[in-house]
Amino acid sequence: MNERPSQEEYAAFYEGYIHLVPEGNVIELLQKQAERVESAIRALSEEQANYRYDEGKWSVKEVFGHLIDNERIMSGRLLRIARGDKTSLPGYDQDTLMEGHPFEAYSVVDLAEEYAAVRYSTIVLLRRLSPEAWMRMGQVNDNTASTRSIAYVITGHELHHLSVLRDRYDVQI
Repeated sequence: MNERPSQEEYAAFYEGYIHLVPEGNVIELLQKQAERVESAIRALSEEQANYRYDEGKWSVKEVFGHLIDNERIMSGRLLRIARGDKTSLPGYDQDTLMEGHPFEAYSVVDLAEEYAAVRYSTIVLLRRLSPEAWMRMGQVNDNTASTRSIAYVITGHELHHLSVLRDRYDVQI
């Protein structure tokens, strides 16, 4: 939980996300992140939540929806690898997922509730893992992945998008 994954534990694509994660217990980092993010979502007006910084870009609601979708998918991968499933797991197309779901219809309360439920589920899953399970390796989208690298990717992926929300959408997180 406290040790950063080695480069052999994840695809090069994820290096940037893993690099964003500060030192410390990844479960505690996820908990603190959740508190800040849920509070930030609840503080948004509907107008702010529907804002897009440019034509064709996701709205604030859609960015949070993407974070929810990604965490669900990554947590599913994490569970399967942690439990020893050797099945090669597929990738996913984030744009197809966004086109297929109307996050615009969510209220900020709906969005905050779903975010909180997904994050809580991830944290509970991580708390129950044995030390051996954290180190298990599997295949995701034809790349090697360890359980702990996926926990770091979830954390770093969100940090990346929170930075985008601050810089391009002026969301206070």
